[in-house]
Amino acid sequence: MATVLKANPREDLRGSATRKIRKQGLVPAILYGNKIDSQPVSVEGVEFLKTVRSVGKNGLFSLDVAGKKNHQVMIHDMQIDPLKNEYTHVDFFEVDMTSEIDASVPVRLEGEVPGEKEGGMVSHLMYEVTVRCLPSDIPEEITVDVSNLNIGDSIQVADIRSSVSVPITSADDETIVTVQVQAAEQEDGQAGDKEVSGTEEVEEKPAEE
Repeated sequence: MATVLKANPREDLRGSATRKIRKQGLVPAILYGNKIDSQPVSVEGVEFLKTVRSVGKNGLFSLDVAGKKNHQVMIHDMQIDPLKNEYTHVDFFEVDMTSEIDASVPVRLEGEVPGEKEGGMVSHLMYEVTVRCLPSDIPEEITVDVSNLNIGDSIQVADIRSSVSVPITSADDETIVTVQVQAAEQEDGQAGDKEVSGTEEVEEKPAEE
């Protein structure tokens, strides 16, 4: 059964009205799409959270506006209050199931990194990859196997294209993850070089008479 989130139209768009519905546990939102006019709505905060957990950020679900019409939508943007950790506004985008769209898909690293056991530091640099496909084909996430990475190794977008079922539009040379030497080890090595260099200078200096 498809996930359904209920919404109600918002008539009063003044700031005072928006603050009031937030105090009631509702989240102000906007519904828009290529074939519909933008419509301010509100959704119940707890139910919206359940929907996000159920379908994910890129998942498709039905938005039932006042029990009159269901819109097949996905979440285009979410604003969160960092202090209260509450949703303050949501953008719902009505999708055309027959047209390809661009979507950002989360990247999850999978496996134990050999280079990390050798003292290397894993740097996850790219947390999302952009794909272009039909809405129904958008992956929930992309997993990247890091079990073969040693110190100095990295994985670029080009390396994962063949393992992803949909076209990736991110640039080939963008780095997803790399394993680097720990900063402390680099500093120790540089300090050691300086000490050796200083010793050589003392040894080469002629003795004073």
